[in-house]
Amino acid sequence: MFTGLIGELGKVVDIERGIESAVFTIQAPELISHIKVGDSVSVNGVCLTATTLGEKVFCADVMVQTLKITSLANIEIGSPVNLELATQLDARIGGHIVQGHVDGVANVVGLTPGDKWARFDITIPKELGKYIVNQGSIALDGISLTVGEINDANNQVTVWLIPETLERTNLSTKKAGDLINVEVDVLAKYVERLISKGLKK
Repeated sequence: MFTGLIGELGKVVDIERGIESAVFTIQAPELISHIKVGDSVSVNGVCLTATTLGEKVFCADVMVQTLKITSLANIEIGSPVNLELATQLDARIGGHIVQGHVDGVANVVGLTPGDKWARFDITIPKELGKYIVNQGSIALDGISLTVGEINDANNQVTVWLIPETLERTNLSTKKAGDLINVEVDVLAKYVERLISKGLKK
């Protein structure tokens, strides 16, 4: 489990692509001392397992299904990636519950700078709209954010980014047309499931 608070902005330094998987080598000089083989690491919001460690880098296998349903398929050597280690239960949970299980891929509409905030607009898959509420939680590329505005007619969601978020994550590099991983609040999915099963009794 993660909280959506990014620990480091890493960089992909190598990609080995196979028929059914890929191996990403990711530079993480700040977090590497805290990573062990077998640990879960959120990479742009996707829960991956560290398979080998090197000096300031770790490797992770990415299965073909993960590449099909997330934006990791578009990652290139040199791409900045948001990294977070699995949360510890004895630590403060400053974001929200993030599983690292991507629900869909959104398209970036644009990033509009402001004096103290930047407006970030995305177009989400239509089927995810029911799980998103104003002032609710959403994870974009693994970052815990608060929903600012919803435009259901255009399937658009707006979040507001503070300078700290832009500095410590890859959102500052996003431009119109880029893909971004979306994970909705898992509590909304549980509520839907409970209600749907209850109505069938």
